[in-house]
Amino acid sequence: MISDKTEMYVFDVYPKVFAVGKKSAVTMESLGARVRFEPGHSYKVEVCPYLEGRYPDYPDRPNRQLFDVVCSDDGRIRLEYTFPAEEEYYLRVFDGENRLVQLNVYAVESDLVGRYPFRGDLHMHTNCSDGNESPQVVAANYRKIGYDFLAITDHRRMWPSLEVMETYAGLPTEYLLVPGEEVHMPKDSLLHRNDVHIVNFGGEYSVNALVDSVAIQEKGRDPRFRTIRPGFEPPILSVEQFHKEIDEKAASMDIPEGIERFAYACCCWIFDKIRDAGGLGIFAHPYWTSDVQQVPETFVEYMMKTRPFDAFEVLGGENYFEHNGFQTIRYYEDRAKGRKYPIVGSTDSHSSLPMNRNGAICSTIVFSPENERKALISSIKDFYSVAVDTISAEWRIVGDMRLVRYAAFLQRWFFPLHDELTFEEGRAMLSYARGNAEELGVLKAINGRMRRQREKYFDF
Repeated sequence: MISDKTEMYVFDVYPKVFAVGKKSAVTMESLGARVRFEPGHSYKVEVCPYLEGRYPDYPDRPNRQLFDVVCSDDGRIRLEYTFPAEEEYYLRVFDGENRLVQLNVYAVESDLVGRYPFRGDLHMHTNCSDGNESPQVVAANYRKIGYDFLAITDHRRMWPSLEVMETYAGLPTEYLLVPGEEVHMPKDSLLHRNDVHIVNFGGEYSVNALVDSVAIQEKGRDPRFRTIRPGFEPPILSVEQFHKEIDEKAASMDIPEGIERFAYACCCWIFDKIRDAGGLGIFAHPYWTSDVQQVPETFVEYMMKTRPFDAFEVLGGENYFEHNGFQTIRYYEDRAKGRKYPIVGSTDSHSSLPMNRNGAICSTIVFSPENERKALISSIKDFYSVAVDTISAEWRIVGDMRLVRYAAFLQRWFFPLHDELTFEEGRAMLSYARGNAEELGVLKAINGRMRRQREKYFDF
C-alpha cells in the first residue's frame, strides 16, 4: 500500500534518492506532526523494497530488514544503509509494535547518478500565433505550476521565444527558457504541401526564417529575431528556391509509392536543419483529429520506420483518447517491433490560464546532469526522458519501465515539494514582467532554493 501522501508534509526524509551499492546515511525527522521522535529513545526501522513482495507471503525473499536505531539529541532518526538494487524502498518506523510512519526513498543505478529530474514543456503557443496570452505571461504561468524549462513554439515563428528570453534575461531565476518554434514551410500549390507538424526545440536559429515567409515578413532579416548566435544562421531562401531545393531532395530519395514525396522530403529537410542548428526535432501529434486524423496512417508508419526525427511527441495537447491513447499504443507497438526512439510530452497549450482544461495536460521529465539547453537535448536523445499525462489527477507516465517507476516515485514524493518553490518564482516573474521592479528583490532572495533542494534530496 502506498503510504498517506500527507506524511510528506509532516515528516521529512533526506536524501530521497541514493546510489545503488553505496553506503548511505538517511535522516528522518518530524516537521510538527502528531508523532515526534524522542531523543534517546530506541526505535525499529524496517527497510522494505517495493519489488520483492510482502514478507508474510514471500518470507524467503530479501523483502525486509529491521534495525534498532536510537533517536539523536536533535530529534532525528539516522540510519546507515546500502541499497542493493534500483527500486523504491519503504522506511517504516516502529515504536514497539506501533508503526509511526512510513517514508519513501529510491535507489538508482550508476547511469542515473548525477542525473536530476527536470520537468518542462517543449511545445506551446502564445498570442503571437494562435494562443491567448503573451509569451511573458505564458512563461511565468508555467513556472508557477512547476516547470523547470520551457520553449515557446509559436506557429511559423521563433521570435516570440527569443523575445521572452530577452525579457527575463539576467533575472536571478533557476528557470530555463530556450528558443523554440513550430515549423510550417510555405505552400504554393497542391504539388508543394506538407502539413506534418514539427517542433524545433532549442535550435540556435529559426528554421521558419530560412525561407522568406511569415517570420521574415513580420520581423525582417534582423538576426536578433532569427537566432541566438548572430552570424550562425544560414542565408534566407525565396519560396521558389525552397521548393526547388525540396523537389531536388525528393528526386534523390528512394521514397515508396503512396508516400507524398514532397512532404516526406520536406520533413527530412526540416529535421536536418534543426539538427544543424543544435536543436531537437520533434514529430508532433500525428494522431490529432483535424476533421480526420491529421497525418495519414501509412505516412505515420513510414516516418516511424525511417525515423528522420529526433523525438516523438507521444503525449500532446488534447484530452480525447484517440490522440494520446493511439500515440501511446503506437509507441509501445513500435518498441515491440524493435524500433526505439526518444519520446516527449507537451501541452501544445494555447492558454496558460487555470481554467484551460488542457493547459497542464502533459509534460516531459528529463533526467539530465543540469537544467541547460544542450544537456537537456542530449539527455532526451540518449533516452533519458519520460512523458507524463496529467489529463486527470490520476496521472499516467509513458516510457521505459525503469524510468517510469522512478518518475512515478518523483511524481508522488519529490515534485509536490519542488512545485511549492517554483510557484513563488513564477509569481514574481509575472509581476516583474508587468512592471513591478520590486520583484527583483524577491527573486534575488529566493534564488538558489531549487538547487539546494536537489542537493538535499539527491545523494549524488
